[in-house]
Formats: sequence, C-alpha cells, structure tokens
Amino acid sequence: MPFTLAASVQSDLLIRKSRFIGCVEPMAGRAAAQARVAVLRAEHPGAVHVCWALLAGGESAAVDDGEPGGTAGRPMLEVLRHQDLEGVLATVVRYFGGVKLGAGGLVRAYTDAVAQALLHAEKQPLQRLLTLDCLVPYALEGLLRREIEAVGASLLAVRHGMGVEFSFRLPEADSATLVARLDEACHGHLVWRDPDA
Repeated sequence: MPFTLAASVQSDLLIRKSRFIGCVEPMAGRAAAQARVAVLRAEHPGAVHVCWALLAGGESAAVDDGEPGGTAGRPMLEVLRHQDLEGVLATVVRYFGGVKLGAGGLVRAYTDAVAQALLHAEKQPLQRLLTLDCLVPYALEGLLRREIEAVGASLLAVRHGMGVEFSFRLPEADSATLVARLDEACHGHLVWRDPDA
C-alpha cells in the first residue's frame, strides 16, 4: 500500500563544508512542486542548487538543477520509491562549501539529505478517492445528503433540474458499501451516472 506524508519535515547536513538542507512534504502534482521550488529559490538566494524529486504518478519528476546528470534528482526519487511513497516532493537546497564531492559523493549527499528527513516524517496510508455522480427525485434529496454526510464523503456539487444530481467524493474502499446502501434505500429511484461523461 502506498503512503504519503502527514506534514513537511526537514533535515540539515554538513558534508565537507557544503550544507544540504533536505525537505520532504506532501505534494499533489508538478505545478504545485514547481511553485514550492520557486519559493525555496527565493528563500535561499545564496544556494547554488535547489534539486528536487516528485513522486506523483504521471507527474513524477527528477531535477538535478545544474549538478552532474543523475547525481541529485534521480537518487532522491529512488529514496521516495524505496519508501513506497506517493504524492511526495523531496527538495535539497545546497550551499557549496568549496570542496568538490565527486559523482559518488553527490549521490550519497542528496540521498542522505532526503533519507534523514524521512526518518522523522509521519507516513499515512494513501487513500485513493473515487468521484460518484447520481440522480435522484427531489423527495430523496434529504436522504442522500444525510447518507453522504454520514460516511464523511465530500459533496462536490448539487444541481437541481428534472431531479437532483449529486457529485461527491469518498475513499475508494468505502464506495461499494455506500453504493449498495443507497441503491437499497432509494428502491430503484437512484440513477448512477458516469462522472467523466
């Protein structure tokens, strides 16, 4: 089962006079990750590199930011993969101390900065969310609202027309039970719709 992180956690390493400030944090996608990296660049104008790795499905990325190819972003990404994480951004801000570390030294430094931060991070099971859409007669609107609230689903939209159309999101693991309960409670008057249609 994949995990994500509860909150942002940092590490701070000094390796042969270079300072490596690592951070791991939950992150939804590439646009948000790039915005976060831009903030780090602004916060650390004296840093020579802000390397990062994002593990977020099809939006994953590994960026060396001027370090020799494959010595920063890719090793950081592998640490995240090894920890079975998803939806997580790892960043390492490097202040150069005047001593070159070589390719192997860089790989170890960037890997260690991320691994040290992860040692103190709280992991949470990643819940896959499912969006459901349905249509009910007006007489069943109250019932559907109560059932959606009772399971803690997020109500995304309610549209009134020939009937009441609901769009809501809940953990995938809870969806089959709710669908069965709603089908039974609505006695065939509930119509499920494809949310992508």
